[in-house]
Amino acid sequence: MKNRILAIAAALTIAGAAQAQDAVGVWQTEVDDGAYAHVTVAPCGNAVCGTISRTFNSGGEYQSPNLGRQIVIDMVPQGGGAYEGQVWRPSNNKIYVGKMDVSGNALRLRGCVAGGLICASQNWTRVN
Repeated sequence: MKNRILAIAAALTIAGAAQAQDAVGVWQTEVDDGAYAHVTVAPCGNAVCGTISRTFNSGGEYQSPNLGRQIVIDMVPQGGGAYEGQVWRPSNNKIYVGKMDVSGNALRLRGCVAGGLICASQNWTRVN
């Protein structure tokens, strides 16, 4: 019985990791407060996390103090390209309940308050 439970747990972990692969890669954010970023999304446990890897403004690439900061936090796959976790917004330094939907080279990221009733969103595009 114990081996069967371990096998089921391993299968669920592998299935979750396989689902998360659609989000893995480098994504370009929308412009927010005059700047945008490239975010590298990679597995982190049974979830995916995204770290700011490059930053740009009207003058081109620049060295933002936010480089290396995690912006997508523990997004757990829910199936069908949907994820739930947390998101950090650099412009106001707040962490929100996060939701993410991935479809091919498009990613929609939402930060929500009030139990998900009020959300702000961005549409990101895959860089690679």
